Amino acid sequence: MFLKGKSAIVTGSTSGIGLAIAKAFAAEGASVTINGFGDADAIEQERVGLEQLSGAKALYDAADMSKPDAIYAMVERCHTELGGPDIIVNNAGIQHVAAIEDFPPEKWDAIIAINLSSAWHMMRAAVPHMKAAKWGRILCTASAHSLVASPNKSAYVAAKHGIAGLTKTIALETATDGITVNCISPGYVWTPLVENQIPDTMKSRGLTREQVMNDVLLAAQPTKEFVQPEQVAALALFLCREEAKAITGANYSMDGGWTAA
Repeated sequence: MFLKGKSAIVTGSTSGIGLAIAKAFAAEGASVTINGFGDADAIEQERVGLEQLSGAKALYDAADMSKPDAIYAMVERCHTELGGPDIIVNNAGIQHVAAIEDFPPEKWDAIIAINLSSAWHMMRAAVPHMKAAKWGRILCTASAHSLVASPNKSAYVAAKHGIAGLTKTIALETATDGITVNCISPGYVWTPLVENQIPDTMKSRGLTREQVMNDVLLAAQPTKEFVQPEQVAALALFLCREEAKAITGANYSMDGGWTAA
């Protein structure tokens, strides 16, 4: 359990990719703070499960990632109750799809705040603690859209390109402090959020389930396979190891070949 004695915050981690990463960290002994929205009983069940995995304390913090004060308070709570934070994973994100002339300005503001600005505030709050410890791991869940664009996703693509640039910048700023900063850019990941989109798309487009999966969701992924949350978590875990200490400022594609074209 190579993360025993370390603490981690994973934002947007009550389900999907974030929860898979939190579980991977806990399985290696880390104290984990999870964050996000959802059913209170289900979240508590996941929190208890993390403690059983790690043998260490786990917290749930309901910080709204669009509110900087809540972000700083969550980091300080982790520091006070768990130590560190030694690891942060900027994973929280939302999406809205529309042509620019129809894109509500408030949706732009919300996506930039949650998908990009929250990561900056998390880093700003956590880096001093990491510098004091002379060790830290900062990870960001980016996207294939940190490298390529799709129509009707102006805010999301802008935010994910921003995450890639922010990762590089903070990696350079912390390069001599024992801290690494990297991002992971998945393609379509098989999560409840994606699965729940399928019936509506079948109905609206008159397609079968297989057609929606292969010709709509996986149209850009040559493997025609969804990325699994556990695969993203495994890469996140590796980037926290001592063997990965020379890797910083990197953007790892995990997209079934999407960005190879």
